[in-house]
Amino acid sequence: MNIDFPPPSSGTYNNAGSSRRLADYLEHEDLERMEKGIYTEGFFNLTAEDLYKSQVVKDIDNNKAQLLKTDAKFYAIHVSPSAKELQVMGSTEQEQAEAMRRYVREVFIPEYAKNFNKGLSAENIKFYGKVHFDRDRSENKEGNMHCHLIVSRKDQSNKIKLSPLTNHKNTKKGVITGGFDRKNLFQQAEQGFDRLFNYDRQLTESFEYYNTMKNGSISEQLNMQEKRISYERRMNTDTQVGTNTDVQIGISADKQENKQEQTHFPSQTDLGISSVLGIFTPDISKEEEPQLSMKKKQPKRGQRR
Repeated sequence: MNIDFPPPSSGTYNNAGSSRRLADYLEHEDLERMEKGIYTEGFFNLTAEDLYKSQVVKDIDNNKAQLLKTDAKFYAIHVSPSAKELQVMGSTEQEQAEAMRRYVREVFIPEYAKNFNKGLSAENIKFYGKVHFDRDRSENKEGNMHCHLIVSRKDQSNKIKLSPLTNHKNTKKGVITGGFDRKNLFQQAEQGFDRLFNYDRQLTESFEYYNTMKNGSISEQLNMQEKRISYERRMNTDTQVGTNTDVQIGISADKQENKQEQTHFPSQTDLGISSVLGIFTPDISKEEEPQLSMKKKQPKRGQRR
C-alpha cells in the first residue's frame, strides 16, 4: 500500500485557500467515464457516500477557525494499493471501490486520528474521499484504482489544529504537543489492510523492507537482506514440506485403493501362479493400466467349435 502526502503548491494542491480547485480536479475523471457510459464514484466521508462536490468544498472551507490567511486549511492524501492488493479487494471496479471505502473508514482514518497522540478517533476527523480508477500518464489502464482524500486542518469541532506534515512526534512539552509519526502510520495502515482483507504479505512487499532498503544504514540494509534470505528459505521449506505431505497422502490413497481393488480379484488357486503375477506385478512405464490377460482354452481335435 502506497500512502503519500502531496506537498502544498501554487497549483492544484494549494491548501492555503479554498479546496475548490482540488475538488474540481478530483472530478475530472467523472466526465471521461460518463462520456464512455461508465459509472462514476461520488465523494464519501466516514458515514455517507455519493456526496456532491459543493458540499465538500463548503464543509472544508468553513472549518478554519483561527487559521491565518497563509495557514494550511486542508491536506491531500493519496492511498494507492498495489496490483496484488487490488486482487484481494475485489474482481470488479465496484467491488474494489467498496473495499477502498471500507479500508479508509475502518483502518486508515482511525490510524490517522490515533497518530496525533491527542486521544482522537475517526469521528474527530473531517475528511472527504474520492475513488479514482485511472492514473494520469499510466500505460496500464487496469489495476490503477486509488483514492484521494481531502482532510481538514481542523478537527470536526473546529477547535484542534492537526497537521500530518509536522516533524514533531509525540512531544510532551512546548507549544506543540502530540505531533505525527508518518512512519508509524504507514506501518499500522499496512498491518490494518492485511487484517481487514486477510492478505498474506510477503516481506519484500512490506513498508519495513522498502523503508530500510531506501533509507536505512548499510548495516540495517545488510540485516534486512539476511532477514529476506532467511524468510525465503523458510517459505521454500514450508512449500517443500507441504508438497511432500501431499505426495505421501497420494501414495497412501493409492495403496488403499489398490488394496480395495485386490479384494475383488479371484483367489490365487482359481487363477494360477502366472495370472496372479501378471495382476500384481507393478507396471514400471505407468503408460497403461495393468490388464488381466487369459488365453482361451483350445478345443480338442474333432470337436465342433
